[in-house]
Amino acid sequence: MRYLGCALLLLCVGLLPLGQASARVVEPFDPWQRNAKWRFRDLTEIRKSGELRVLINQSRNSSGKVRGQTIGVESLRVEAFVDFLNTGQPAAKQVRLRLIPLPKDELVKALQQHRGDFIAPGELLDLKRLPDELRPSRPYKIQVPLVLVSHYTTRRHQRLEQLAGKVVVLPRGSIAPAAVSSLNKHLAELQLEPVSVDWGDPSLAVEDVLELVHAGVLAHTWVELPIAERWAGVLKKLRIDPQLALPGSYNMVWVAPEVATGLQSQIDRFLRQYQAAPAQDQAFRQVYQRLYRVHYPLGRQDRGRIAKIKPALQKAAKETGVDWLALVAVAYKESSLNPAARGQGGATGLMQVTPVAAKAVGVSQYASLEGNALAGARYLARLKREFFASSRIPEHERLAFMLAAYNMGPHRLQGLRAQARQRGLNPDRWFFHVERIAMEQLGMGSVSYVSSVNKYYLTFDRERDSL
Repeated sequence: MRYLGCALLLLCVGLLPLGQASARVVEPFDPWQRNAKWRFRDLTEIRKSGELRVLINQSRNSSGKVRGQTIGVESLRVEAFVDFLNTGQPAAKQVRLRLIPLPKDELVKALQQHRGDFIAPGELLDLKRLPDELRPSRPYKIQVPLVLVSHYTTRRHQRLEQLAGKVVVLPRGSIAPAAVSSLNKHLAELQLEPVSVDWGDPSLAVEDVLELVHAGVLAHTWVELPIAERWAGVLKKLRIDPQLALPGSYNMVWVAPEVATGLQSQIDRFLRQYQAAPAQDQAFRQVYQRLYRVHYPLGRQDRGRIAKIKPALQKAAKETGVDWLALVAVAYKESSLNPAARGQGGATGLMQVTPVAAKAVGVSQYASLEGNALAGARYLARLKREFFASSRIPEHERLAFMLAAYNMGPHRLQGLRAQARQRGLNPDRWFFHVERIAMEQLGMGSVSYVSSVNKYYLTFDRERDSL
């Protein structure tokens, strides 16, 4: 599908003036605004309130939902826990579930600040650093190793010492660095170079890092074995190297307040008997097996194409203020960097611009390389200026909103932002916030589009000096 032409066409036929919907999200948003009356709650108070608040890892692997189908493995477990709590209870004591998605490395702090009733991280937590006021549950998975995951074409090593001098990219919140530090002490004793840790961009969850390994953009990552196995089922170019697991093994748990003894007891009872349904990953596989996956965009042929279109894109970037590498990323997704590409509805060229779309942004020679690049850049700049200029939006989120509006149209996106606010999510954050509403209501189309272009942009940005 070619999105620029479609989005601009909707604007051009007079459905709405371009700037009209921008007033739908106007209030400042503070996700950490604290209520002094909040405190740790035990099960009796939770039942009285009618709502169980669960702090959950914001990754799609842990808590994703697509068009009403839960694909997050931790969401499925938490939903089963709510059913367990409600079984045999009168209506007055039944609870509904409220998931509060947060970055993994903010979950403990959020529970300490009474934002939820317990934590369902979906990944390993460093239990040695858990505050005294919090208590881990009984494990639901024991002795979980952090295994090396690589692209299947990379050289296969047999010993950790062979990773000396390598760079391993980790998703934010990973507990691997402590084990890497121990490994590096061992390597130093052998007079070998250390393994370097490169933290993934904040927009990348564990599944995004794995997709970049699958594409060959990243060489290696360390992740929990159950997560690696789940994603290797849909990302077929991943190779799991259990012989290169980091030293130590860990338990996967939930975490509740120490004082919430009734809640702790029910959590432990539930986890003792819980077994995932054999077909619970069916919806997950159906969603991800048919999704677009990023490719390696830095091969010799692609670098040659970038060199040819670079002058036109840099000229458009200079006029509009849009980073030329962001334009490369959009063009890679839209046309595979082919200025002669033809698509549906008359979509043409590098950025797949239609005649109506080109006219809307004042470009007459849209079939030329320079005109096509300028039309796409002008539209992105217009979206930024009229919808996403607020200082409350961080720069990397601003680009994501521009891409989402480029894909689905700005008015639909503004409606999703308003719904995110109503749900207690941050309307000024696309990743893991507004994108969650988009997944639930529209499916993975726009979410996958923004995610893919973002990955290409991050990839090109890492190589900025060589492009």
